[in-house]
Amino acid sequence: MMSSNKLVLAVAAFASFAMMSLSAAAQENETEFDLVPIGKNLACLGVPNGPTPTAHVTVKRGVFNDTLTIEGANIKPHLAFDMFTVQRSSLLANGTPDPAFKNFGFAWYQSDLQAGAAGKFKVTIKTILLDQIFGFDPDLSKKNFNTFNLGFWFNNPADAAACGFDVTKPTPFNGEHKAGPAAMISVPDAVTGLGPLCTNPNKLTNPATCNP
Repeated sequence: MMSSNKLVLAVAAFASFAMMSLSAAAQENETEFDLVPIGKNLACLGVPNGPTPTAHVTVKRGVFNDTLTIEGANIKPHLAFDMFTVQRSSLLANGTPDPAFKNFGFAWYQSDLQAGAAGKFKVTIKTILLDQIFGFDPDLSKKNFNTFNLGFWFNNPADAAACGFDVTKPTPFNGEHKAGPAAMISVPDAVTGLGPLCTNPNKLTNPATCNP
């Protein structure tokens, strides 16, 4: 007969294994989501009187890294952009501006994008993305910063001038640190507040976190 101490340890081990299995099972091997245009910059992003610009993202989980493909359409031809993963979105879950938004938080440069003559682009990158993407600066904070949101910025500030962007005050979102404003970005989950690169949220924490 198993002793009470051994029984307790066995139950604890089984519970831990079950929780680990549940966490792993909750992870998605593939996820898809759309980016939302930033309303005030929409006229500079799309073709006048044309269809609304779109950007669709597909992310497939890999063994050593993940594969992200972003496809854009209905973009003004030849516009160039810079794609980042960021800590926070400037939009609410319904796609409207977040009145409490202050900044994008930790940002991670991922790729350049450029629309062709037909107003389309398609770019694929491989890196750590789903549930685990993070950055940290020990001089800044002891915390790690997850970047579960994805967006892209006008590479040339002048491309957004007609939408009211002050070209004398560029944003740091390109290699030269002289970019324009955000063009499109993901929206957070309405329940967890986490970006779509988190597929396995932990709703027991406050605020919600992501199970890596």
